[in-house]
Amino acid sequence: MRVLGVDPGLTRCGIAVVDGGTGRSVRAIAVDVIRTPVDAPLAVRLMQIADAAELWLDRYRPDVISVERVFSQHNVRTAMGTAQAGGVIALCAARRDLPVAFHTPSEMKAALTGSGRADKAQVTAMVTKVLGLTEAPKPADAADALGLAICHIWRAPMQSRLAEAQARAAQLAQAHKARLAAAARTAAKPARTRNK
Repeated sequence: MRVLGVDPGLTRCGIAVVDGGTGRSVRAIAVDVIRTPVDAPLAVRLMQIADAAELWLDRYRPDVISVERVFSQHNVRTAMGTAQAGGVIALCAARRDLPVAFHTPSEMKAALTGSGRADKAQVTAMVTKVLGLTEAPKPADAADALGLAICHIWRAPMQSRLAEAQARAAQLAQAHKARLAAAARTAAKPARTRNK
């Protein structure tokens, strides 16, 4: 599985490609940060992010996109910019019929470090170790993009099994309801016959 990981942001948007092999083996293919000028109009900044994302999608042809979900931030303006940048990435993926998975920062941290409360230094250290990099990716947005790709590679099989189990449970529940309804109809028929 090839995953394009994105740590969205207007000023710095981390972007990375990671290949997943068997088990938990992962390999970094590329990592960078898309930067936009803070003095540019919002629409122009979003267009620059979209243009860069399109180039990455053309060059690396990922199977899925893993984007950080804006969970909560105290700075509403920052949260809005992050959400807008993430939305642009999702739109680029949708135009190519690529699935998009959203992971919260705590999900990514827990997948990599075992703790959803890990700090950026811990995430960067684990990304560096897991990918066997000779030096830590910088800035933190780049490390987070790699982390989001790894998170999806490691969580996708479990999420797929969970979705299959939920679908099977829904089928069984529907079949059970149908049997109950049929039994109720059968039980009601003799009573109607006796009343006549």
